[in-house]
This record gives sequence, C-alpha cells and structure tokens, in this order.
Amino acid sequence: MPLSPIGDIVRQSPAGVGAFNVIQLEHATAIVAGAESLDLPVVLQISENCVRYHGALEPIALGALAVARRAAVPVAVHLDHATDRALVEEAVELGLGSVMYDASALPDEDNVRTTAEVAAWCHGRGVWVEAELGEVGGKDGVHAPGARTKPHEAVDYVARTGVDALAVAVGTSHAMTTKSAELDLGLIAELRAAVPVPLVLHGSSGVPDDTLRAAVRHGMKKINIATHLNKAFTGAIRDYLGHDERVVDPRKYVQAGRDAVSREVSHLLGVLAG
Repeated sequence: MPLSPIGDIVRQSPAGVGAFNVIQLEHATAIVAGAESLDLPVVLQISENCVRYHGALEPIALGALAVARRAAVPVAVHLDHATDRALVEEAVELGLGSVMYDASALPDEDNVRTTAEVAAWCHGRGVWVEAELGEVGGKDGVHAPGARTKPHEAVDYVARTGVDALAVAVGTSHAMTTKSAELDLGLIAELRAAVPVPLVLHGSSGVPDDTLRAAVRHGMKKINIATHLNKAFTGAIRDYLGHDERVVDPRKYVQAGRDAVSREVSHLLGVLAG
C-alpha cells in the first residue's frame, strides 16, 4: 500500500487516530502489525530523541518508511517534537509527509514567528505541520496537571502560524508510567469548538482507557502514545530473560517485546475507535 499522508488519515478517520513512537525497527513492525489486526490506520512517529539515540535520522526514517509502504493498512510516518529546523528539512527530504515542529520553549512571539516560517516552508512541499503553544506538561516526566491551553490563545496561534494541527495542554504530561492523568474534558470540548484544526493529545500514556475514549468523544483527534509501549516492550523482554537465563539469541527475547507492543497497539486502537 502506498504511504498515506497523515492529513488524509486524520480527516478520513471517524474516531481518534493512534500515533505511536518508534524507537527501533521492531517498534515499527509491531505497531503496524497491531494496526493490521484491526484493519485501522496508524501513525509511526520518530522523535528528536530517537534520532539522537540512533545518531542520525536517515537509518530509522528509511526503515519506518519501508515498513509503512509494505503495510496492509494506511500508515503515515511523522517527525515528532523536532526543535531543529534542519531536522525538519531533512525529514521532508527523506520522504516524511508530516512533522511536529516544537518551538514551545521559546518566548511566545519567537514561537509564532519560527513556527510560521517552518509551516510555510513545509506547506510549499506538501507537508503537514503540527505545533504547540507552551510546553505540554513536563517532558522530563513531571506531572503538571495545572497546565492548560486557553481557547482564545489557541485560535490566535493557529491563525498566525498556519499550522495543520495543534497539540494542547489539557491535563496530560509526557513520560508518565502510571495511568493517573485527569483530563479537562470540558476544555477539550471548548478547544474543539473554537480551533479550526485537529487537536492532538500528547502524553497519552498516562490516560486511562475510559478517559481516552471520552477525550476522543469531546474532540481530540490525534493521540500520541510512547511510554506505555516502552513499558510493554521492556516488561516482556525482562520476563522472557527471567525465565530463560541461557538464551543468547536476541531475536527470541526481542520477539517477545515486539509481540507485547503489537498487542498493546491493537488494544489502544480499539479504545480510540470507541
């Protein structure tokens, strides 16, 4: 199946779209297998941290693109939380059809200016752009339940930057390992009514299933999940090695991790589908 633009997936899906972070090739194949089991579209995300881990974008990006092209369901490959414009430009050159440009750590006016420049450059090449205002919780895992996006500021930001999707702060935090986030569903509904582009929920690993369903019903469209899959991957490998101290072939225990990720993706896509 040809690579699918994320914009098409988001527009055509009647429910929430699952966007899962890739760290290794095994993550990409597992995520796609989970999506194929339900015949649902999915987004493979490559973060700036993942690029740093591999030492370069090209190896993991080309691998993810190859997995996406061979999938039996629509798959988009997306650059997540890129703070470096050069990385955005490299991603576009490699064939990624969407990027999340993250200027949220900059002063507001600088955020708007640089994001608008990146959006214009990407749109000239047919690439979909996601962005955010202030930081969504603590990227170091600190839960910040008080962080909230104001609807009027979100509307102004989208108008001034021209972005195609907006990540909003509604009660989640990145890198949560417990499902204890409490979302402001009323605010999600307000944002959905006011903002003319799809809303993105970052830090969704910390959101209970019932709350994820409610978030989608209230207007969230793209749901980003990373840490939850990493927990499943690591836990399965730890369990496998704990039961077989003689194994030396990494394909055996990594397969256990890959299978665990696939099961979680299938489950979560089912949750988002309602």
